[in-house]
Amino acid sequence: MVGLIPLVSGDIALTVIYCGIIGVAFGIRYEKHDSIFLIFGFVVLTISELFFVSTGVEIFTRTSLFGLIPLWLPFLWAYAFVAIKRSIIILDNNLES
Repeated sequence: MVGLIPLVSGDIALTVIYCGIIGVAFGIRYEKHDSIFLIFGFVVLTISELFFVSTGVEIFTRTSLFGLIPLWLPFLWAYAFVAIKRSIIILDNNLES
């Protein structure tokens, strides 16, 4: 998903693509509590990013959400949370074997 950022210049288009990727990924494989991790990642990381930007720690040139961050960024973070959860489960299962 990160590789699409320089290829898609429109924030709305990239957001739609990210939503499509998330939808397809959940259609292929949905695991218990994926939606909770998706929502948690979306909300918590959006708040965190807005805080970081407001303090000057981060600066984005694409500021389509609240004039501070790119619209697609919360969707990227949301799915990253799901991917991290799935990775931890895989690692945990492999370490037990």
